[in-house]
Amino acid sequence: MHLKNSDTEFGLISILLHWVSAVVIIALFILGVWMLGLGYYDKGYHLAPLVHKSVGMIILGLMLFRLIWRTVNLSPAPLSNNSMDKLIAPFVHHCLYWLVFLVCITGYLIVTAADSGVSIFDWFEVPAIIEGRDGQEDLAGAWHWYLSLALIVLTMLHSAAALKHHLLNKNNTLLRMFGINS
Repeated sequence: MHLKNSDTEFGLISILLHWVSAVVIIALFILGVWMLGLGYYDKGYHLAPLVHKSVGMIILGLMLFRLIWRTVNLSPAPLSNNSMDKLIAPFVHHCLYWLVFLVCITGYLIVTAADSGVSIFDWFEVPAIIEGRDGQEDLAGAWHWYLSLALIVLTMLHSAAALKHHLLNKNNTLLRMFGINS
């Protein structure tokens, strides 16, 4: 397997970026939902937000790298000849990227509403560029929640489409994302 994509297959870097992003984003959503039910004296009340914010900012950086990688790298030709698939797939991929970036940005705006930067595991801090405005935390929090829900729903539809291509259409779309070409 090559590091870079070819016109027929995804390279190792694209595959790893895809799966690491997917697993981490789903884990962040689960952690975020779990955090909503925590009380001050619950185990994880103080640690969970640190992990959620830190990993969220790391995902933002990873997604920026992923976007650059996708821009400078070939994309394998679609396996489907269906014109609807050729129209919908790029639209869904663009929506997924936009949603991830918007979820990360709204998360950043929640944290920086208190005029402080985002600490990344206490290693370093991403500074607050936009300082707190009245209602910023609440507004950004609402957007963060609804955009996160939209991202998870679209991720589930994306996964269902991959399974549909594999099981019903009998093409190798899903296998290609695991680096298997058969």
